[in-house]
Amino acid sequence: MNNTVHIYTDGSSRGNPGPGGYGVVMEWVGKPYRKELSQGYEKTTNNRMELLAVIVALEQLKNENTAVKVFTDSKYVVDSVDKKWVFGWEKKGYKGKKNPDLWKRFLKIYRKQNVSFQWIKGHNNHKQNDRCDYLAVESSKKTGLLVDVEYVKTDNQKLL
Repeated sequence: MNNTVHIYTDGSSRGNPGPGGYGVVMEWVGKPYRKELSQGYEKTTNNRMELLAVIVALEQLKNENTAVKVFTDSKYVVDSVDKKWVFGWEKKGYKGKKNPDLWKRFLKIYRKQNVSFQWIKGHNNHKQNDRCDYLAVESSKKTGLLVDVEYVKTDNQKLL
């Protein structure tokens, strides 16, 4: 039985920082099952939303060692993993790196799955990526947005 999942992700921030959101489309290869996820935040960054989209999608998987292919237009996410930068950051305690809370969360779930990444050009008529972009942007425009607590905490520390 094929246990492969294709995950399409996008993050958005209207202003950087500003209101933001993520969008996810999950498709199980060879099965008619498809799932969409999105969430908006009051104040965040584009990179945080790009990474959070991947994390949230991976956290949805019920079985470990699932073959997962993540399609994203985020060079930040793809290069950080494929070029193994994040593993060096982890060894150095993320000193001086942005988004350590999300990278720690990512590595915890990433190591439970068999994940590969495929960079795709954004805003290039890719059906699933366009849908993710729509979900991300629209979620950032809703009322009652969540607070990106770790971002706010880090942002406030800069002011001290």
